[in-house]
Amino acid sequence: MANVLIFNICLLLILSRVESCFIPKSIHVQVPQTIQAGYHITRVADCDTKSMHLTSKDPSFIVEPNGEIVALTAVSVASTGRTFSVWAQDNSGLGSEMEVHLVRSTVQERKQTGQGFLKRSKRRWSPPPFNILENDKGLFPKNIEKIVSDSASTRKVYYTFSGPGYDKHPVGVFDLDRNTGMLSVNKPVDREEFPSFTLTTNVHDFYTNELTDLPLPITIIVDDVNDNAPTFTDRLQFSVLERCKAGTVVGMVNATDRDEEKTLHVKIKYSLLDGLDLFSIHPETGVITTVTNSLDREVKDKHMVTVQIKDMDGANNGLFNTGTATITLADINDNPPTFTKPTYGVTVAENENEKLILRIPVEDKDLINTPNWISKFVITKGNENGNFRMATDPKTNEGLLYVSKALDYEQNQNIKLQIEARNEAELSNTNAQWQSIPVDVAVTNVDEGPQFTAPTVRFPVKENVPNGTLIGIYRAVDPETKSSDGIMYYKVTDPASWINVDRNTGELKVANTIDRESSFAQNGTYIITMKAVDASSKTGTGTVILVVEDENDNKPTLPSKIVLCEKEGELGSVLVEAEDNDQPPFSSPFRFSLPPDNDGKWSLKPFNDTAATLQQLKELPTGLHEVSIDVKDLQGNGGIQKTNIKICQCRNGACLSKDKAVSLGGLALLAMLLPLALLLLLCLLLAFFCITKGDKLEIDDAGDSGGILLKSNTEAPGEEVDSSLINVPTMLVDQAVKGSVKGSGLNAGWLGKKSSSTIGVNSTQENGIYKSGVVTDDMQQFYSSQYDSQYGAQQFNGGHLVGSGMDFHHQYLIQDSALLQNWQTNGRYLDQKLTLLGSEGDGRYADDIIHAYGFEGVGSVAGSIGCCSEYDDKENLDFLNTLGPKFNTLADVCKST
Repeated sequence: MANVLIFNICLLLILSRVESCFIPKSIHVQVPQTIQAGYHITRVADCDTKSMHLTSKDPSFIVEPNGEIVALTAVSVASTGRTFSVWAQDNSGLGSEMEVHLVRSTVQERKQTGQGFLKRSKRRWSPPPFNILENDKGLFPKNIEKIVSDSASTRKVYYTFSGPGYDKHPVGVFDLDRNTGMLSVNKPVDREEFPSFTLTTNVHDFYTNELTDLPLPITIIVDDVNDNAPTFTDRLQFSVLERCKAGTVVGMVNATDRDEEKTLHVKIKYSLLDGLDLFSIHPETGVITTVTNSLDREVKDKHMVTVQIKDMDGANNGLFNTGTATITLADINDNPPTFTKPTYGVTVAENENEKLILRIPVEDKDLINTPNWISKFVITKGNENGNFRMATDPKTNEGLLYVSKALDYEQNQNIKLQIEARNEAELSNTNAQWQSIPVDVAVTNVDEGPQFTAPTVRFPVKENVPNGTLIGIYRAVDPETKSSDGIMYYKVTDPASWINVDRNTGELKVANTIDRESSFAQNGTYIITMKAVDASSKTGTGTVILVVEDENDNKPTLPSKIVLCEKEGELGSVLVEAEDNDQPPFSSPFRFSLPPDNDGKWSLKPFNDTAATLQQLKELPTGLHEVSIDVKDLQGNGGIQKTNIKICQCRNGACLSKDKAVSLGGLALLAMLLPLALLLLLCLLLAFFCITKGDKLEIDDAGDSGGILLKSNTEAPGEEVDSSLINVPTMLVDQAVKGSVKGSGLNAGWLGKKSSSTIGVNSTQENGIYKSGVVTDDMQQFYSSQYDSQYGAQQFNGGHLVGSGMDFHHQYLIQDSALLQNWQTNGRYLDQKLTLLGSEGDGRYADDIIHAYGFEGVGSVAGSIGCCSEYDDKENLDFLNTLGPKFNTLADVCKST
């Protein structure tokens, strides 16, 4: 009973509290035809906002905490008004509902200058935009508003409709009663697809169908309802450094909502559903930040948090979506490398070099293969002499300890190193420090060879010192005993063999003349390498550098030949430069002078330390001139030297060569004629290859022909011939005497008894008279020669020899009928042969016919090679059958000319 009593008391208190905030069941508020966003409708009541929550059921309106109803968007109020409800609910969950009726006012407040007044407006044929609710589920068709034209008051009219939503896409959404003008909607409309419609209404006279008013645009606005939940626009992937400060921005969540802008339907509130101990999100901007500085990648490298986005500014009736955000922690170098052991020890033999003696492993919790993980090692103590070096194994990240310079057991048997491990990146956001460990290195003894007192020693020595002069002593000692006993010394290198080494003492003495200017000495130094060998055959090496001191053992020298270029209108001069292989003060500056007994053609004056200017004093011809010059070094060492001065015309400092076209030597002529001879030889070879056939013709040499076709032009003395035995036809003699012989060209001599006659190669024709440079006493030889040479240019007509251009120096009466008969017989054979050749069926010798040859002005050394020459066997002319190829070739050549 007590519990029931307490419950009733509490219920009465709650009810009394609700009743204390009186909310009427309904209210009517006059509003303008179009309510702008932010317009204050009315105030519900004075309620305690902490205990009472007021909510508008119409998304176009909102109830502020003070109970004021405010429009969120522009709202058009129809003539029939607009109604929505406001829900009041206290903390106990009890609540009530109030209906708000918006009534469109017909009174408009106008302001004029100095005063304001109220005026009743007349209804006009211009209705305001109509409003429908998107996705309305009410019964369809559903009336929206009635269209009334001004002309309907005076006549009977009807209405027509056109536009999107009626007879255009989307067709059938709206309908219009043509008689009453009632506009209705037939189906739900999605505002996100069609936020508004504009249709055109026309008013027609019912009887005449004519338009009674101008076309009227009707706007239908689709009021938004919260039917779209917000969505994420980007991937929820974020990254932040580990151990960052609290409040560090991780990233921003981006979201959108398809509902109407600037309304609560799109006002998104961001919130985290988990991970609130590490992260937070701004409710309005969606920016995620850290709330702690303890984020540790080595503990957990990724964090998954759930993000909620809710419209209606997070109200209970808001639509929402959730997503999982992945926050990856980026690595920083907050963990130094640590050693796996507290200390290390290692043993190394002396004299070892560039040897790995120890591997030192380390561990690092940071991200592998990054500068935060990669280690580098530093020897902080014990390596003052640079005997060790550290490196890092790129695969294992271990420290590698090397001996970089050989250790000496006799100097130090134990070395204590301190090795520190670091990272490539510096430590960040941590109190940890770099770690280091001790490493003990024990050096073991090794039996070593002898060592010279110094790896390199320098001894000064003058050049040209006598052989056997002691230069110095270079000794070695045993590292263990510190003694030189039993050590032998040898040369390893001595390029010029200048030094002898005493095997027992290491003394160095001069063996050959030392010359500082020798090519074996570089910049006045000469290097020798030596070897020391102990009793156990162990060796050590050392280097001896001889510093050769200069002496004045070289005189300055002049060039043997100098070119002096001629200059028109002035006396020439030339620079004479001397050289001295010695070094100062045994060389320059030089002193130049002419000897007292000079010829007075030249003058000499200093130019610089090593040169002087030689000037002409007289005009001198081109060519070589010997000049004596006295040149001495700084110490006076030198003397008179002779040099040749070549005076010439120059180009670019060089003498011009003589005109080589003035005369040509024998070699030059031979060089010019050699190409012509080679060209001629080439032509002969080509001709030979062209005329030579596959089948070679063998020509028998009858008798003592001497290798020629017909024996002619015999230069030896012939037999005595009686002139009375040589009878020439009178007609032939007469014709020859008169010079009226006709026919082809005949180069004839004269006939007579044994006497002198001039014939030969270089015969020339002058006024019809042939002259010759060859003398013969044998008329028979002359006759034979003339017969052969005339063979190819004669014609036989009726057995008479006919020629042209025949002149005789002397006239002889020739009556030898035998000779005439011989000529006639040969003529008949020739005529028959020519007839036969011309009638050859296969054309083999068709071209082998007689030709007329033009006179070329000179004779022939070889004589005639005609096929009709006299042959020993006057009755046998078979040899003519073997002359085909040669005869053809001769005929072709003659034709071509």
